[in-house]
Amino acid sequence: MNLDYQVLQAAAQWFAVLQSDTVSDDDRQAWRRWLSDPEHARAWRRVEQISGRFEPLSRDPFGAKASSLMQRRQPTRRQALKTLSVVFGGGVLALAGGAMPWRSWTADQRTAVGEVRDWQLPEGSHLWLNTNSAVDVALNDQVRQLSLYRGELLLQVSHDRRPLLLRTAEGSVKAEAAARFSVLQRNGHTRLSVFDGAVEARPASGRSRMAHQGQQLDFTDLRIEPERPVQSGRQAWASGVLLADNLRLDAFIAELGRYRQGYLGCDPRIAGLRVVGAYPLANTDRVLDVVASTLSLRVNRRLPWWVSLEPA
Repeated sequence: MNLDYQVLQAAAQWFAVLQSDTVSDDDRQAWRRWLSDPEHARAWRRVEQISGRFEPLSRDPFGAKASSLMQRRQPTRRQALKTLSVVFGGGVLALAGGAMPWRSWTADQRTAVGEVRDWQLPEGSHLWLNTNSAVDVALNDQVRQLSLYRGELLLQVSHDRRPLLLRTAEGSVKAEAAARFSVLQRNGHTRLSVFDGAVEARPASGRSRMAHQGQQLDFTDLRIEPERPVQSGRQAWASGVLLADNLRLDAFIAELGRYRQGYLGCDPRIAGLRVVGAYPLANTDRVLDVVASTLSLRVNRRLPWWVSLEPA
């Protein structure tokens, strides 16, 4: 069930009040009355979930060590496992079979939130990895294989006798010849966007389909959606730019939110406004200020990790 925007914002406001040094007993009692509504309670859990990514680790000395490790730029797998084992007394290993994204933690290449990186692969292809993404690369005499565990990548595939196979949770894509394409894996869907050449998409339990230059298609593990024209600017992120070509504001905010920690929202009353321009991703706060100024909106920074665009 989607949470109502106003209820979610109210939950964030209550969180800010309760974190204040001036919070009173009356404030706490009023919050408990507000929380008695089931929808309010769901919104509160959502705020706690987001805040928990920042608050507990920063307060706990052992957690702070783990947080510091995970924020470093590309620690080796051996270093990460060794340090985390020390921090948690080996207990971290028990998480490997649970809900933790273990494969993405130990992937060959990975990026933090807001980070974009690129690599030249040994056989000549070029790989760009978008924000908060993780991929493994394996090359042998028969095939060039990549596994995308989360996020998004862009590939400029070099000519080679071996096909290039990219696996995601929903299936795979394969390029038999030189091609340029991006793959986004998110929320049970894989999106393939082809900028040059032809690429085959194959759901884990469905029929394959070819996507050609200028085409984009989404697929789950069971089926492929019909082809559509590739989205304008779908590869601009590789240059550190978010390109908006008459993009709805809510879609723009959702995309920008991928490059920053915490919650970034858009009031439904302004969701249909249109955004045009090229925005550098290195400073998302500056982007928000520019968009707000252009569209006569207000940036509400209720908490350091809870920001929304609202009518002025």
